[in-house]
Amino acid sequence: ESDEKFYFLEVNTRLQVEHGITEEVYGVDLVEWMIKEAAGELKGIEEFKAVPNGHSIEVRVYAEDCINNFRPCSGKIDDVTFSGKARVETWIRKNIEISALYDPMLAKLIVHAENREKAVEKMLDVLTESKIYGITTNLEYLKSLILTGDYKDGKLFTKMLEGFLPEENALEVLDGGVQSTVQDADGMIGYWTVGVPPCGAMDAYSFKIGNKLLGNDLNAAGIELTMRGGTYRFRTTASFCITGADMQATLDGESVPMYTVISASPMQELKFKTAAKGMRTYLLVKGGIDVPKIMGSSSTFCDGKFGGHNGRALRTGDVLHLAEDCQADNFNSFDGKYIPKIDNTWTIGVLPGPQPTYEYLKPEYLDTLTSSEYTVNFNSARTGIRLNGPVPQWVREDGGEAGLHPSNIHDNAYAIGTLDLTGDQSILLGPDGPSLGGFVCPVTTAKGEMWKLGQLHPGDKVHFQLLTLEQAETIRKNQDKNINLDYTDVVLPKPAQLDASYSIMAEGTHDNTDYKIRLQGEENILVEYGDMVLDIELRFRVHILMNEIEKSDLPVIDMTPGIRSLQVHFDVNKISAREVCEKVKEINANLSSLDDITVPSRIIKLPLSWDDPQTQLAAKRYQQTVRPNAPWCPSNPEFIRRINGLDSIGDVQNIVFDADYLVLGLGDVYLGAPVATPVDPRHRMVTTKYNPARPWTPENAVGIGGAYLRYGGSRRLSVCRTYNSDVESVKRNGVFQKR
Repeated sequence: ESDEKFYFLEVNTRLQVEHGITEEVYGVDLVEWMIKEAAGELKGIEEFKAVPNGHSIEVRVYAEDCINNFRPCSGKIDDVTFSGKARVETWIRKNIEISALYDPMLAKLIVHAENREKAVEKMLDVLTESKIYGITTNLEYLKSLILTGDYKDGKLFTKMLEGFLPEENALEVLDGGVQSTVQDADGMIGYWTVGVPPCGAMDAYSFKIGNKLLGNDLNAAGIELTMRGGTYRFRTTASFCITGADMQATLDGESVPMYTVISASPMQELKFKTAAKGMRTYLLVKGGIDVPKIMGSSSTFCDGKFGGHNGRALRTGDVLHLAEDCQADNFNSFDGKYIPKIDNTWTIGVLPGPQPTYEYLKPEYLDTLTSSEYTVNFNSARTGIRLNGPVPQWVREDGGEAGLHPSNIHDNAYAIGTLDLTGDQSILLGPDGPSLGGFVCPVTTAKGEMWKLGQLHPGDKVHFQLLTLEQAETIRKNQDKNINLDYTDVVLPKPAQLDASYSIMAEGTHDNTDYKIRLQGEENILVEYGDMVLDIELRFRVHILMNEIEKSDLPVIDMTPGIRSLQVHFDVNKISAREVCEKVKEINANLSSLDDITVPSRIIKLPLSWDDPQTQLAAKRYQQTVRPNAPWCPSNPEFIRRINGLDSIGDVQNIVFDADYLVLGLGDVYLGAPVATPVDPRHRMVTTKYNPARPWTPENAVGIGGAYLRYGGSRRLSVCRTYNSDVESVKRNGVFQKR
């Protein structure tokens, strides 16, 4: 429709109502008509005949919480979809912030049909098909109103809304506890290569059992409660199940049994206390929590500020949508004998690999690992669980070009559940952890043992037990049987007598380049090329291998390149690690020579803030909370100057800004953050990485670790930050050639 016609329909309502003027009069001087009408001089109007044409209904969508006395709501819109059956007048879109300072009206939805009955049906479809996620709206209220008998019969009266408070398929957060987030079981799979961690439930075993009892899809979204769960109010009759750590839940004061399907009535409150044992409890609801999917998942990545509900932990006032059908047909419970046992002392089954070998660690290290007791550090999170325990028995004095500590290696992809030796501290990497890093990783948690990481509580005692691939497979398959209510004991077998050599699946030489294929848990192998040196040619070889594997029929989930390595992540339910290893060996043996290789590339200019106040604050916090006598504090640039024998901090700054860098990997540490090295070796300064890693890093931090410039690293010596907004990139098409 033309602008004038739209203007006519919107502005000249009085002409339509009082004089029956229809849209056929389009083209007249509307302003003149309005003036004459106001002056009582409009003549000749009788020739226009009113022609009623059907019936229209308009609803107005507001950001308000109807159950809480129509309280205006604010927040970020995670996603929005309006039905195509309505005329939509709106200003909102995905990721818009709704402020509490303005009128909360979000949209007008208008339908037209040949009669009122059909218009009502059409509007009902529109309200059902329209979705706004992230904030609370009156969509459900409007839908319930249209379904009332009085409205359907056209019996509209002034006080018809008095006392009208319909149920809403939703769960209200009265208290979000310590850290409660929306998660699913599988997480965001397939984006490891660009630094997006899977996230998802840390104890996926307990999570899936709850969904199974409710009759849900095993991956249906639920709520992960951490340490202290908070309080929630059901706004409709709904069936739910609680699994994981026991937080002594009560429903309107009555104790709620674990691993049992329970029915809640509208306005009943579900309260959780603090877990005495374990760390995470799961609240699953029939049909799941209804949130938009990001990268195929409902999980929340708090550090990335996306996914789940508003990309953050839940807080008071949040209202989560539930499925239309949120009542279960049965009230199943899980056999108590087979419920996952949660305690304050744990034994975790791990597989050797990828790097327990003797070029890094002494032969007795694995014996030390399995005979020692570790304590969970309070500085733990979904990114990783820090363990206090014995210092690893290192072979090297330092990491060479990779860094000044013997734990430092050239960056490679990590696996979820790997034991990461960041300096002398051991950290079990969690599902929100980094995809790429430069530290030795001696063992990786078996897939069937991963749930235990989600229940580790500060102060808990941890022991490790080595497993073979066959033993790990048995644990995983028995766990799957339990999830499907085919009850089976899931226990650790007798300890396997393994040494570091178990982690080397294959090794050899091709095209005058040595290679090793290392075991990295049940779902990954790590292909390494050459010696532990910075050689850009090795990165080219990794790139070509990755391209060739992509052409194969392997069930690969994703591949993540490092400096001189390639992680191949595969579907363990379709192929074994040994089968993948043999296939990759075959592909590597058929790689063409690298005498002349061209790789597509581009040049980006990135503005940096030197020795930014936030990077200084990171060093200060580290001194105050982690290591008061750290030699790289209080000034990271001064330490770099001293270690590299430069005359002044200005020399450090000049080298950083004069260099041209080649990006060798993404995801160090998060979300595509690059690890890069100066193309000109004269610009390569070598320094250490934080030992132990610092628990806080400012956004956009740029640091140096080993010979690499890294963005967002929590373990590097920070020297710069990228500008927070409006980062202007100058891009140029081209190639980077290796001759």
